[in-house]
Amino acid sequence: MPRPLHRILFWLSCVAGCVCLAAPAAARPLVIELFTSQGCSSCPPADALLGELARDPGVLALAFHVDYWDYLGWTDRFAMPAATERQRRYVAALRLASAYTPQMVIDGQTDLPGTGAAAIRSLLRSPRPEVPIAITLEDAQLEIELPSQPSAGSGDVTLYAYLPEARSTIGRGENAGRTLREFNVVRGSVPLGRWEGKSRRFTVPVRTLPEDAAAVAVVLQRPGQGAVLGAASRPLRQAASTR
Repeated sequence: MPRPLHRILFWLSCVAGCVCLAAPAAARPLVIELFTSQGCSSCPPADALLGELARDPGVLALAFHVDYWDYLGWTDRFAMPAATERQRRYVAALRLASAYTPQMVIDGQTDLPGTGAAAIRSLLRSPRPEVPIAITLEDAQLEIELPSQPSAGSGDVTLYAYLPEARSTIGRGENAGRTLREFNVVRGSVPLGRWEGKSRRFTVPVRTLPEDAAAVAVVLQRPGQGAVLGAASRPLRQAASTR
């Protein structure tokens, strides 16, 4: 005997409700920082791995080019003293013996060689704290908003402007004669301020960012370059490779 229509509709609504309840909420991206250099022969495989990881929607991948390899005779065009200083702060915060390349720092807490793909993918499945960050672009201005979440404590908010992809032909040094493909290269950083668990808004004019940056990321990190609490990214314009 066929079921009455109202019972069928009720049953379907219950199933739909169960499906919605069972669907997990999207976690904030895992932040992967690669410290790399065009002058380091061990770095290109790590650069390629970062490019693969960057395609995962659950990952925010950023490449920081350090400048201490430049003494070998090739000046990395993306190298920044600020990247070298950031890596040195991680050496202190994570109690490492020294800085090295290629080095990956995961969520501000875990140090891995730049080829540790299996370990990184296992960390993707781990739960992580999340303070939602909203980034909007309007009238050539970026608006960054963080909510009220007193239980999360406090953290430093930093904006990173980056170039999603580039190719560089290397003339000297350990990679002489190679054309390197590089991903999510950080071109500049803007410290926005301290978040104390209360809602905050920051404004950044796009004109103040490096011209070759086609995307931005905002990272909330515990004071002292500690654990990542929140992260988000968005494009600024159509990305294009640079040579």
